[in-house]
Amino acid sequence: MTTPNILLNVNGIEVIYNHVILVLKGVSLQVPEGKVVALLGGNGAGKTTTLRAVSNLLRAERGDVTKGSIELRGERIEKLSTSDMVNRGVIQVMEGRHCFAHLSIEDNLMTGAYTRKDGKAAVAATLEKVYNYFPRLKDRRTSQAAYTSGGEQQMCAIGRALMANPKMVLLDEPSMGLAPQIVEEVFEIVKDLNQREKVTFLLAEQNTNIALRYADYGYILENGRIVMDGEAKALRENEDVKEFYLGMGGGDRKSFKDVKSYKRRKRWLA
Repeated sequence: MTTPNILLNVNGIEVIYNHVILVLKGVSLQVPEGKVVALLGGNGAGKTTTLRAVSNLLRAERGDVTKGSIELRGERIEKLSTSDMVNRGVIQVMEGRHCFAHLSIEDNLMTGAYTRKDGKAAVAATLEKVYNYFPRLKDRRTSQAAYTSGGEQQMCAIGRALMANPKMVLLDEPSMGLAPQIVEEVFEIVKDLNQREKVTFLLAEQNTNIALRYADYGYILENGRIVMDGEAKALRENEDVKEFYLGMGGGDRKSFKDVKSYKRRKRWLA
């Protein structure tokens, strides 16, 4: 990807869990500032692990980056704490939403501003901005999060991340468990935030179809390796991507392992 403003540069990382289980095998990717980049692939491909490597949440899962490097604006970040990453503007929205069930929607949102030091007026302005993007949340702001819908909880989780004034949001499986029309609504808001607020997104998503409609660039992971990457439009039109991930085409191949170009790339990576 040729661009002068690379916000995140992941270079050949290897991730091992419990000192034994090798999950990522030489993953490299770049996220340009102000873009939406999608990490695609099935369950167990390594998408969530890649996000956790960037946000430094791996240690909580007994994981470690054992090879390669991760740079944010040229600064090596593998040894930083998760709170250091938040202070640098990198926020992760976890898979499964993870709202505080006993708190109201508004209190959930306010927890996202905990690290801010720019005063109550600035935080209030951000809260109003979040409500403008997520009008449903404003309507439900006094409701306990436990009694809101899955879509509202996902919006709350993204809104909470925005309360920290992030430069980049790592979004893990935003479509999981949501009705198709709600998924569309969430992705529309993500694109709007990207275009109007210039928030950079790196999102992990199994729903390849919708992810490639809203992303600028995509990387496809299989078994801990990047097997294909490219502009989202080019990936949408790629015959192998159509067959394996978009449910189009009548071939009987099961994965990129059955593609000669993938085998050549695998030999090159090994």
